[in-house]
Amino acid sequence: MHGIIYTLQDFMLHTKSITYILMGVGLIALTTFWCFLTDRDDD
Repeated sequence: MHGIIYTLQDFMLHTKSITYILMGVGLIALTTFWCFLTDRDDD
């Protein structure tokens, strides 16, 4: 991005892409944490 958002379309695209990135990171973190918890149960 250029640093300056001129239109509503630019703003919506920017916030939507940030939301998708955060949700992807959250999904990976949740999966990793779930695997960590279930691996500890086997002891």
